[in-house]
Amino acid sequence: MDKKIPKARWLRVITPILIACIISFMDRVNISFAMPGGMDSALGISSSMAGLAAGIFFIGYLFLQVPGGSIAVHGSGRKFIACSLVAWAVISVLTGLVTNQYQLLFLRFALGVAEGGMLPVVLTMVSNWFPDAERGRANAYVLMFAPIGGMITAPLSGFILNTLDWRWLFILEGLLSVAVMLFWWFTISDRPEEAKWLSERERHYLITELTREREALKELAPVENAPLKEVFRNKSILKLIVINFFYQTGIYGYTLWLPTILKTLTGGNMSSVGMLAIIPYVGTMLGILAMSLLSDKTGKRRMFIILPLLGFAASLALSVAFKGNVFASYCFLICAGFFLQAATSAFWTIPGKVTTPEVAGRARGVINGLGNLGGFCGPYLVGVLVSLYGQSTAIYALVASLLIAALVTALLPKECDIALVPGAKAIALAEHYARTRAKYKTNGVAA
Repeated sequence: MDKKIPKARWLRVITPILIACIISFMDRVNISFAMPGGMDSALGISSSMAGLAAGIFFIGYLFLQVPGGSIAVHGSGRKFIACSLVAWAVISVLTGLVTNQYQLLFLRFALGVAEGGMLPVVLTMVSNWFPDAERGRANAYVLMFAPIGGMITAPLSGFILNTLDWRWLFILEGLLSVAVMLFWWFTISDRPEEAKWLSERERHYLITELTREREALKELAPVENAPLKEVFRNKSILKLIVINFFYQTGIYGYTLWLPTILKTLTGGNMSSVGMLAIIPYVGTMLGILAMSLLSDKTGKRRMFIILPLLGFAASLALSVAFKGNVFASYCFLICAGFFLQAATSAFWTIPGKVTTPEVAGRARGVINGLGNLGGFCGPYLVGVLVSLYGQSTAIYALVASLLIAALVTALLPKECDIALVPGAKAIALAEHYARTRAKYKTNGVAA
C-alpha cells in the first residue's frame, strides 16, 4: 500500500478510546490502594473479604459483554461508552460514601456491570477503523490503558491517601469520568464513513481495505444466521475463553494485590508504595509495544502469546524465590510488569481470524466476559491463600494459572498466524475457510 496514506485515524480514534479505557482501569483498581490505605480497618475488612470485594467486580462484568459487542457492530459504540462513563462516575462517588462492607460489595458488582461492555465495544471500534495489517499495533495502543492507568493511579492514589483519605480517592477519581465523557462525545466516531474530520484519501483507503477483508471472510456464515450458541460451537473460541480466564487470573491477582505486596516487601507508607508501583507499569507499556511490533512483523500470533505468559510466570516465581532480597524481588516484580499485558495485543487479533467480523464482535464479548471471571478468581484466590498459607503460596498459584494459559495457547490452530494480506497467505486463508465451510455443511451445522 502507498506509505503516504494519511494517518489521522491513529490520533483521532486511538486517543479518546485510550483515555476512556484509562478511566475505567482507574475506577476498577483504585480499591487496591484504598484497602491498605485505611478502607480495610475503617470497614473491618479481612484479607479474604478484600479479595472478594476486588473480584466481585468481574461477576458484574459478565452482563454487558455480549450486548456490548453486538451494539458496537450494529449500533453505536460511541453512545454506549458515553452512557457507561456517566454510570462509572456515579458508582465511584457512591463508593466513597459506603459505611459497611456489604454496600461496598454491591457497588463493586454494579461497577462491573457498568464497565462490562467497554472492552468488546472498543476492540470492535478498532476493527472498524484499522485493517488487519495495523490491528495488532492499534490493539496494543488501546491496551496500553492498563499500564498507563496504573502509572497514573499509583502516585495519584498514594498522594490522595496521604493528603486526604480513602473516601476522597473514590470521589475525586470518579468525577474524572464526567470530564472524560464530554471529551469522548465530541471527538470519537464509530466508523470511517461517519467521521467528518477524515480526509477523502484516508477514508477511501480504509473503506477499500476493510471491505476487502470482509469479502475474504464471506466463506463463513453471516451473523444473521449465527445465533449465540454457534459461538460456543467454535472450538477456537472456547480455547480463547480458557486462555483468557487463566491469563486474567494472573493479571488481576498481580494487579489488585501489587500495592499490598509492595507494602509487605518494603514496609513503606502508601506514598512510597505508589511511587514504587509506577515502574512495573512502565515495564508493562514497553512489553506491550515490543510484543505487538514483533507480532505484527512476524505474524506469529500464538508465539507472542505464549512467550509473555511464560515470562510472566517465571518472573512471579522468581520474585518469591528471592523475597529475602528486597531489591532482587522488586526487580522480578518489574519483570512481571513487563510481561503483564504483553500477550494481549496478539491475543485480540485472533477472534477476527476464526470467525466473521460480525460474529467476532459477539465472540469478543463472550471471550472477555467468561475469560474475565479469572479477574474474580485471581484476587479472591490470592486473598484466601494469603489468609491460609501466606503470600508466597498465593503467588505460586498465579504462576500455575499462567502456565495453563500458555499450554492451551499452544493448542490453537495454525490459521491464527495467517495474516489477512494479499498474496499466498490470503489464498491459504481462503482455502482454510472453504474447508471449514465444507466441514460444517457436512455436519449440518452453520460455520
